[in-house]
Amino acid sequence: MSTVLGIDIGGSGVKGAPVDLSAGDFAADRHRIETPAHSTPANVAEVVARVVDHFADQLAPDSPIGITVPAPVRHGRIPMMANLHEDWEGLEAESFFSDRLGRAVTIVNDADAAGLAEVQFGAARGTEGVVILTTLGTGIGTAIINDGVLLPNTELGHIEVDGHDAETRAAMSVKENEDLSWKAWAVRLQRYYETMQMLFWPDLFVVGGGVSKKHEKFLPLLELETPIVPAELKNKAGIIGAAWLAAERAS
Repeated sequence: MSTVLGIDIGGSGVKGAPVDLSAGDFAADRHRIETPAHSTPANVAEVVARVVDHFADQLAPDSPIGITVPAPVRHGRIPMMANLHEDWEGLEAESFFSDRLGRAVTIVNDADAAGLAEVQFGAARGTEGVVILTTLGTGIGTAIINDGVLLPNTELGHIEVDGHDAETRAAMSVKENEDLSWKAWAVRLQRYYETMQMLFWPDLFVVGGGVSKKHEKFLPLLELETPIVPAELKNKAGIIGAAWLAAERAS
């Protein structure tokens, strides 16, 4: 299958697009609908169904769907949820959405989906060994992929660096809240990435999140043995990665 629908469920919006997996890009413009204020699984599933219906004429009847969520996912089940309704906790999400949509559904953590997309189609394409994606935003999201195989649900934004939870010192939101200069923020990023390097010795760091558009302001200030590069797929990565993983599991 060359075209698979990817959907990204977030706290503010549900976004989806069919993905051309031969090109690693959207096959049509992204469609976005606001996340319901009462964001129970049932209410969000109704919005997801509307996104699927929007692209129905571009999908094969048996085409799977990949869906990202802002939560860990264990074998299709969501053990905890921070940004949506508490009813998500303990949800057998893959079977729930498969039943609602009438299609095979793969559920994946949003950072993990972005990491897979960057490895398959973006900044880490062709890299052998261990790739660590970090998303610098409100917190620090992470994904680890080794030779194309995902180690799911890592929370390496919460490693301890100099006695602090790393993301409370080095997330992009902290730079903004404390009005740090790029140079001052880079000092904190240096400590974070060199600690990650010491723990995992990856072959490549990929830096995502909206701030990656300004990578020239801070990445050159970092001194690491591991190469570190900006993400390429930007806000498309989660949708593309979810679609790719759904296709892989269906093949």
